[in-house]
Amino acid sequence: MSDQDDVAYMTRLGIDPGDFVADDGPLGDRDGDGDLDEASDDEVLAAAPVLAVVGRPNVGKSTLVNRMLGRREAVVQDIPGVTRDRVAYDALWNGRRFTLVDTGGWEPDATGLQAAVAEQAALAIQTADAVLLVVDASVGATATDEAVARVLRRSDRPVLLTATKVDDDRLMGDVAALWRLGLGEPYPVSGLHGRGSGDLLDAILEALPESPRDTFGTGTGGPRRVALVGKPNVGKSSLLNRVSGETRSVVHDVAGTTVDPVDSLVEMDGEVWRFVDTAGLRKRVNFASGMEYYASLRTRAAIEAAEVAVVLIDASEPIAEQDQRVITMVEESGRALVLAFNKWDLVDEDRRIALKRELERDLVRVQWAERVNVSALTGRAVAKIAPALRTALASWDMRIPTGRLNGWLSDIVAATPPPVRSGKQPKILFATQAKTRPPTFVLFTSGFLEAGYRRFLERRLREEFGFTGTPIRLSVRVREKRARKR
Repeated sequence: MSDQDDVAYMTRLGIDPGDFVADDGPLGDRDGDGDLDEASDDEVLAAAPVLAVVGRPNVGKSTLVNRMLGRREAVVQDIPGVTRDRVAYDALWNGRRFTLVDTGGWEPDATGLQAAVAEQAALAIQTADAVLLVVDASVGATATDEAVARVLRRSDRPVLLTATKVDDDRLMGDVAALWRLGLGEPYPVSGLHGRGSGDLLDAILEALPESPRDTFGTGTGGPRRVALVGKPNVGKSSLLNRVSGETRSVVHDVAGTTVDPVDSLVEMDGEVWRFVDTAGLRKRVNFASGMEYYASLRTRAAIEAAEVAVVLIDASEPIAEQDQRVITMVEESGRALVLAFNKWDLVDEDRRIALKRELERDLVRVQWAERVNVSALTGRAVAKIAPALRTALASWDMRIPTGRLNGWLSDIVAATPPPVRSGKQPKILFATQAKTRPPTFVLFTSGFLEAGYRRFLERRLREEFGFTGTPIRLSVRVREKRARKR
């Protein structure tokens, strides 16, 4: 039902829409175009060729990526090893779109965590259409740079060489010395100041094919966007690797391994999903600093860009304050919600009993959320994630017809009227669903409704219509008192 239909419906009931006061425009029409504001689907773009940006740690890859993107996307800090995963960004230059894949520092003989980071860089090269090797001009070609160059010379991908941190002409002699790497002309750039970035981008477009080598069909409407969020070390990257069937994110015992959001197309239960593995939220954004601060901002942005969030909770440990904070962040953003209790293989009978009590005490406000018990390590019940996502998204997209909504509301109010306030009992005159994603309802009343009664209405809404897995918004519009005519 459109805004115009709602207004006509109210008029038949003898209600003047102009009598009501609210702060978000008529019937949810925030932009004043006369229609309900709906969350529109993203434009589906044609598949874009992929450029992998590689190099040893701390040569300025992420700084250069931000410069080429024209915005600060990649997390940057003046310490080596900040970027660890393959992180893809949409880029645009001279009217052509392509995908930039930022990688962690590549060291061929690395061990431990750095070896996993290097493996991600190698995988990025295998899946890219062209490769950009970044060398620090102020240091020159090191033994690691030469080892990487030998690998790239054997690759069947086009390879470009760029020298970073060339802020003035004093380093041009050092740039010329990079010809010995055997990768062709080195392009001098300054990721910090932008010097030479335009020439480099022109060369990149010449090297990239018009279309990527490998395409992943996403359907006509595009894949649904899923954000994997949670506190550090709950298994987000392990779960992404499990559902994707490949080592897509670096996994290590060190908490906080993931820094940048890692974007992956995953086929699960016959449908393609776009999963985003995010940095673990360790503390409030206001109190974070350095790369943790920027990682927190990107995690929040990933939630805002998603349609549904999977909040991972370590089932083997008590539910922490940070778990509740992450859930609140998702709830406030208005996204559909699935709670995934990971590491279920470590849960014994005593822990299950304790967890049940914690759910009743700490997560009572999100009883509507979909829940699954999984183990990213063993693969237990991972197949249940896709049905839970579909249920949550169906509720997120649900719309209740105005006639049915008002008929239900009349029965509820007749059985349980609003509480008296200041000696008067407010009346609910009319209700409409102003928007979906999340479902948002507007109640037109003759007086203020207490918060407790709003919660009662939300609970009864869920009992009648479901809305499993999505938050609900209730907005009240109170009729203004008209001045008496003299």
